[in-house]
Amino acid sequence: MNSTTTSTTTAPRTKVSTFVDDFMAQVEERNPHELEFHQAVREVVSSLVVVLQKHPEYKKARILDRMIEPERVIQFRVPWMSDNGEVNVNRGIRVEFSSAIGPYKGGLRFHPSVNLSILKFLGFEQVFKNSLTTLPIGGGKGGSNFDPKGKSDNEVMRFCQSFMSELYRHIGPNTDVPAGDIGVGGREIGYLFGQYKRLSNEFTGAITGKGFNWGGSRIRPEATGYGVVYFAAAMLETRGESLEGKACLVSGAGNVAQYAVEKITELGGKAITLSDTSGCIHDPDGISPEKLKWVMNLKNKRRGRIEEYVEQFPTAEFTGADPTLQTNPLWAINADCAFPCATQNEINEKDAEHLLANGVYLVTEGANMPTTPEAVDLLLDARTLYGPGKAANAGGVAVSALEMAQNSMRLTWSREEVDQRLQEIMRSIHTACAEAAETYGTPGNYMNGANIAGFCKVADAMLDQGLV
Repeated sequence: MNSTTTSTTTAPRTKVSTFVDDFMAQVEERNPHELEFHQAVREVVSSLVVVLQKHPEYKKARILDRMIEPERVIQFRVPWMSDNGEVNVNRGIRVEFSSAIGPYKGGLRFHPSVNLSILKFLGFEQVFKNSLTTLPIGGGKGGSNFDPKGKSDNEVMRFCQSFMSELYRHIGPNTDVPAGDIGVGGREIGYLFGQYKRLSNEFTGAITGKGFNWGGSRIRPEATGYGVVYFAAAMLETRGESLEGKACLVSGAGNVAQYAVEKITELGGKAITLSDTSGCIHDPDGISPEKLKWVMNLKNKRRGRIEEYVEQFPTAEFTGADPTLQTNPLWAINADCAFPCATQNEINEKDAEHLLANGVYLVTEGANMPTTPEAVDLLLDARTLYGPGKAANAGGVAVSALEMAQNSMRLTWSREEVDQRLQEIMRSIHTACAEAAETYGTPGNYMNGANIAGFCKVADAMLDQGLV
């Protein structure tokens, strides 16, 4: 018996909770054991009850029922050979969730944890995220349980070529346009695109995140991290504040975290933490541009662990990861703002209590669904400025769509032009979320606003296109 069922036996259910619980019972029956997907759907459905009441046409057309079912799921084996001649077999998956407003768009993730549930949750989130960007892109996600860590360049290349030998049949600039995600950076995108070009015999924008010299866009590596901070700045403006002088907790040490730190510093804030699987560092003096440059070399070139930071900068403290702990010590540090940029469900209820107790009043998600539902409830109840990932971290896919536009026109835009467009998109997303939350009776609730604004655009497109 799940926790939702348990709680409803001890308290009367409202019409809202009855609808959500009944709907989720069907979702869980049809998608057993897909816990991440269940979590993502429940959050969205909880926000949409009032929308379905106001728009019976959505309910009659069963838009929500259709939206939670991917249009297509492609699964395939990926055989590849290691440097020592050993044969390996991984699983590849692409979830093409919704093409209602444009070609499927979403990243590829290479990580041992990848399974259908995670990719469905990510693809479902991507539908709403892409809708919010104001750009004509649908939602999808894909990846493999392959782990690029510890592999040689040649091993990664052989895997990517094998992976793309199947995937290339299902993608294209007007069909499905993958990008990078965890475990898929510039190296992997290069190998994937090279194999796509070889098999399809055409040079098109079928993948984004490409190198600038061969079809990529300025600011694409920085876009998610920059966008998260632009969204946070927009939320702070609603209270007459800015990032100037704010102490900021940042989790993760990869692409999103690195560029979030860079933009926080540029806007006058002070990032004081980073983390990886080894643990977290706390630098009360702040992670300056010089320190960040060292971190980028550590993580992007040497592929080392963040614990090495304290050897280089002794004023910082390192706390090793302890899986027996129920909380992350990073979230117990005094600060004003928090930017979870690592992975899903990294902030639990206890972590949220620590954040609130230690002065944090803004949480902006750089990762996808990094905050558990219980933690989100605490943050919203405390009137925290909470920016959900589907809105706050949409900058990456937004610039991917700008890369698609540049590819179609055979043009390249300057760094300044792309950055200006990114800032405008993030402000538009903030406005759409704020207005939707206000319209449907929950002013200041960006989670509801993001879910509602993202849903309505896709729902209207589905109505227009008929029962497909």
